[in-house]
Amino acid sequence: MAGRIYLLNDDSLVPMDESPYDSELLLQELLAHHPDLLAGEQMNGDAPRRWLLVTREMAVPDSEQGSGKWSLDHLFIDQDAVPTLVEVKRSSDLRIRREVVGQMLDYAANAVAYWPIEQIRTRFELRCEAEGAEPDEMLEEFLGESDDPESFWKRVKTNLQAGRVRLVFLADVIPSELRRVVEFLNGQMDPAEVLAIEVKQFVGSGMKTIVPRLLGQTETARQKKASSTQPSRQWDATSFLERLRERRGDDPVDVARKCLEWAHERELYIWWGRGAVDGAFIPSLRDEHGKSILFGVWTYGRLELQFQHMNRRPFRDIARRRELADRLQQIPGIDIPDDRLTKRPTFDLAVLQEPDALQTFFNAFDWMLAESRNTTFAQ
Repeated sequence: MAGRIYLLNDDSLVPMDESPYDSELLLQELLAHHPDLLAGEQMNGDAPRRWLLVTREMAVPDSEQGSGKWSLDHLFIDQDAVPTLVEVKRSSDLRIRREVVGQMLDYAANAVAYWPIEQIRTRFELRCEAEGAEPDEMLEEFLGESDDPESFWKRVKTNLQAGRVRLVFLADVIPSELRRVVEFLNGQMDPAEVLAIEVKQFVGSGMKTIVPRLLGQTETARQKKASSTQPSRQWDATSFLERLRERRGDDPVDVARKCLEWAHERELYIWWGRGAVDGAFIPSLRDEHGKSILFGVWTYGRLELQFQHMNRRPFRDIARRRELADRLQQIPGIDIPDDRLTKRPTFDLAVLQEPDALQTFFNAFDWMLAESRNTTFAQ
């Protein structure tokens, strides 16, 4: 049934009549440009959901080597790294009553099984580049100071593997049959969440209003899922080293502790991760002249070189990164080909276990810091 809302303009009421969208494509584009239509504040009033669009038309394979049997309308990720699969339909599409449910469950089951995190990350980067945006800047703006990109993508992977995903049916009108199915599935599925969002359009007097409404989130289901969600944690030196010892023993702990001491002695900024299962510390050079991330150390015993985030002169230049890589490659077990100089190559902390290897590592980054500071002072 068509509805009406009123806008109050001074002392006059302006009637706005419910109007169908001209096409499903229009509704899809509207959501892509305005993710807030996903009604994040209605999902969680205490911590409204925010949305990062990965891509539209995300391929969903049906086997490990499959290229993509289906195409999901939109893939979003919220600030807690929960993948959110969105299918958009108009109420005039009869598939919205039953077929779309089976379709979405197919997507979810196969996405959890066969979506590599690398593919998700690549699709996000390609989408940013196509729109003339810098992927790292867009992600850092979305995350703020609460998380770092590497930890965020790892948590996306963890959530996928655990089946912690959100399935959203979005339409101009949600039929009662679909609403009942959504409420049932949302009550039964855990940790997955199933929701419907009705996005009605009202027009009148040359104006247009869009009104999103969340459906399917019963209070019982909300409390159940809230209690089963694994919270993130704020890591620090003590908890990091304890977790690393649990996972890898004493030798990597000694290497990690010396890396941390080296960073403190050079007055570098230390970022600590907030992963629920694993943590990281990442030293970076930060001052009024800019920021350059050096490397990251993880509780599962890996060290990650942050070439991709060396955004400060002179190491924005690939040739200077090659010089740094050549110094690091003097350490047995470290190999950095040219195609990794814009990425984040990793190696096991055991590579730095020998004193000479660790000293060579520190010497390489001492050289990098000196070059960075000297270039800034010369400007």
